[in-house]
Amino acid sequence: MIRYYTREKRRLVELNELEPGCWVHLAPPFTPDELEDIAHRFEFDAVFLTDSLDLDERARYERDEDIRFILINTPVKNRNGQGENEAYFITVPIGIILTIEHVITISAFETPILDKFLENNVRNFNPADEKRFVLQVLEQNVYHFLSCLKTLNLRRNRIEKELMNSSRNADLKQLLAIEKSLVYFVNSLNANELLKMKMKRTDFLHINGDEDLTDLFEDIIIDNSQALSMANVYTNILNGTMDAYSSIISNNLNQVIHRLTIVTVVLMVPTLISSFFGMNIPNGIPEHPLSFYATVVLTAVVTGLLYWFMQRRKML
Repeated sequence: MIRYYTREKRRLVELNELEPGCWVHLAPPFTPDELEDIAHRFEFDAVFLTDSLDLDERARYERDEDIRFILINTPVKNRNGQGENEAYFITVPIGIILTIEHVITISAFETPILDKFLENNVRNFNPADEKRFVLQVLEQNVYHFLSCLKTLNLRRNRIEKELMNSSRNADLKQLLAIEKSLVYFVNSLNANELLKMKMKRTDFLHINGDEDLTDLFEDIIIDNSQALSMANVYTNILNGTMDAYSSIISNNLNQVIHRLTIVTVVLMVPTLISSFFGMNIPNGIPEHPLSFYATVVLTAVVTGLLYWFMQRRKML
């Protein structure tokens, strides 16, 4: 689906046809013919569009004469996850294509980043100012990463509190799902950071002469580094939490086996004595009137001595 937008009276307005300086937004679903038509219409390689739909593509930028292409990764909720331990968030690419007169955006999913622009929730947004538009997309993407990281951390804290009282498999699977999301985040934030550093070094957006845009770009790079640091910290905390609970579960299992072994040893004594006196051979004991009571007393005494010995050795 192809839509055209421009800004009029501080509001984003959808256009019926293409105009100079407007924002061209390609929203799913797509057909191959539509992508080929867009590429031919704006005179750039269709690979820019197909790469933007590939979930395995890494963040990068390219230049083809007057066409500039930027690919970034952004987090979205994993709506396709069916299992309990599927990641809560995955990262998907957003393609930004800068032509001489237009900014074209495309993604395989509906992303909260572009939705904020479509809902007119970004201050000072103007599609005609392509440099600021691109920087605002990068800025909102970092903010969304930080928001998702906070959501994952709150979920982790809640699950950790629940694990204090129980060791359910469902809780551990949720921690595994959070860990998978963090892996996506760390990889994407790393790629995005390298992309922004290269863009700054090569002045890809031609903003070196504009102090406001340069400062904005530097702030975006700093915020991206902060998000990456948070993702690494949360990953380390989560790994430590899972290792700690694995040790706790293993220790609890050892204690259970230890107690069962002691119970087995203690119960072995009366079983052995009963077996001895229950042998079907003439020994004169079964005929004695006090043989039953003697057996009980002997069993109790031996069991008590065994219990005292284990208690003294701190085996209990």
